[in-house]
Amino acid sequence: MQSLSLANRFTGLFSHIPLDLVSLIARLSIAGTFWRSGQTKVDGFHVTDTAIYLFENEYKIPLVDPWLAAHLAAIAEHLFPILLVIGLASRLSALALLGMTLVIEIFVYPDAWPTHGTWAACLLIIMAHGPGILSIDHLLWKQSN
Repeated sequence: MQSLSLANRFTGLFSHIPLDLVSLIARLSIAGTFWRSGQTKVDGFHVTDTAIYLFENEYKIPLVDPWLAAHLAAIAEHLFPILLVIGLASRLSALALLGMTLVIEIFVYPDAWPTHGTWAACLLIIMAHGPGILSIDHLLWKQSN
C-alpha cells in the first residue's frame, strides 16, 4: 500500500508540467521538422528542379500538378513553421501542417506512420490547447479580453 502511495505521488508530479511548456516544445519541434524539409526544396528563393522532379516521380500527389505541388509545399514548409515559432495564427498553422502530414502519410510515405503520428501529436496539442503564453496569439487574446 505504501509503494502505491509513493507511485501516485511520483506520477502526480507529471500533472505539474506546465501545458505552456508542452505547447512551446511542440511548436518549436514541429516547426523545425517542416522548416528543414522546406529547405531541401529551395535554393535561395527558388524551388529546385530536384524538388519538382521528386513531385513528378516519387511523391505523385493526385489531382495536383507536380510543379504547383512543389511550390505550395515549399511555401507551406516555410510560412507555417515561422508562424508557429512566433506563435501567430498557431492553431490554423498547425491545422495546415496536419493536413500536409495527412497527405504525406496517405499518398507519399504510408509506411512512415510512426513518424507522422508523432508530428500529428505535436500539431494536435497546438490545435487543442493553443500555443501557450509565449506567443503572439496569447498577447493578442489577452489584449482583446
